Parts: sequence; C-alpha cells; structure tokens
Amino acid sequence: MPGQLVQILGSLLILVPFGLAQLGRLDARSRTSLLLNLAGSLTLAGDAAIGSQWGFLLLEGAWAIVSAIGLARRPHTGPDR
Repeated sequence: MPGQLVQILGSLLILVPFGLAQLGRLDARSRTSLLLNLAGSLTLAGDAAIGSQWGFLLLEGAWAIVSAIGLARRPHTGPDR
C-alpha cells in the first residue's frame, strides 16, 4: 500500500498541473507547473527504479529531464513568469 501511495502522489503532481494547463488555469511553462512536473516525475522514476520497471523509468526519467531543462531555460523575471 505505501508504494501505491507514492505512485498516486507522483501521478497527481504531474496530472494536476497538466489538467490546469489544459483548462487555461496554469501556464504549462510556468515555474509552478515545471516544478510540480519535476517533483512528480522524480517520485515516479524513483519508484520505477526500485521496482526495476525500466520502461517506466525511461518515461519518467525523460519527463524529469525535460522539466529540469524547462526550469533552467526560464527567464528569472518574476515569481512565476
């Protein structure tokens, strides 16, 4: 059960900002969105690594890298611009 809670938390950290972006309530390139995506993908990547789920680790690892690159490329002009 604790492993499933980790998966649910990680998934929510990715899905909530995605849903909000689709509804026009959050910019998908905002710092908030990227940080939540990074946290969720790292959580799920760690869980995948522990469970030797290599395909899932590849997916979540790539998601984490893309989120981190997005954060690194963001201009530092405001709190969430």
